[in-house]
Amino acid sequence: MHTPEEIGPAPEQARNGVVQLLVDDEEAAVEAARRMLSFFSARRLEPGEAADQRLLRQVVPENRKRVYDVRRAIDVLVDAGSFLELSAEYAPGMVTGLARLDGHAVAVVANDPAHLGGAIDADEARCLQDFLGLVARHEFPLVVLCDTPGFMVGPETERAGTVRLFSALFGAGAAVRTPIVLVVLRKAYGLGAQAMAGGSLRTPDLVLCWPTAELGPMGLEGAVRLGFRRELDEQPDQESRDALERRLIEQAHEQAKAVNAAEVFEVDDVIDPADTRQHIVQIISSPGSRRDQ
Repeated sequence: MHTPEEIGPAPEQARNGVVQLLVDDEEAAVEAARRMLSFFSARRLEPGEAADQRLLRQVVPENRKRVYDVRRAIDVLVDAGSFLELSAEYAPGMVTGLARLDGHAVAVVANDPAHLGGAIDADEARCLQDFLGLVARHEFPLVVLCDTPGFMVGPETERAGTVRLFSALFGAGAAVRTPIVLVVLRKAYGLGAQAMAGGSLRTPDLVLCWPTAELGPMGLEGAVRLGFRRELDEQPDQESRDALERRLIEQAHEQAKAVNAAEVFEVDDVIDPADTRQHIVQIISSPGSRRDQ
């Protein structure tokens, strides 16, 4: 026998993705419902106040191995106090929610580098697919803050059926016909980054990179260990192997910098983070999407 409290408690339903927004009490639920419905009923309000956009320059550390709080970037970028996060307890590596930018209702999705370094696993894939479905059905402009080394791989990941889950993301992205703006904060590697972009870096209406951004077909560390395996194995000792690996990774990092991608038109621009908001507002204020043209 089970007690009523053991059958489908709200915290458990939030962790497994059934409940998208968990609040403390009935009063908070009414307020959350009002906030949520406002995004659907009023697609444009008077422009809201925003934080000093220069704060965005301080979000991503110069040390590419240091973690940071991506929610801080969202809070600075959007109208003050407007971000309503969904599925926070379900897929910690995939931040999703609704917000306002200059009064416009927008959907926001971001990788959280504090969880698996921003990699996309089964739960994150399900969360993103569901969210893209909401975006497509209700025609919200989509703002994507990308920082992912790609899809998670390995035996445990394969057992979760991620091949099907990951491939479904590309169909979900293709169904979004509203404007998409992709902002690469740090990492944009492999098919995971393509999925974040709606299927391809050619899909978004605008692809922006911060100076800390890096792009490539796969994560630098894995690319070096696979591509230079023979050279690494030929080293006389572990110290020499580690030194060579570090040197090769640094060389790969230089090649992966966003400025190099911009030079060959892989992205639209490398910008001052403080200018991100104005670029996004310009796109979402324009009618339609270039994918419909």
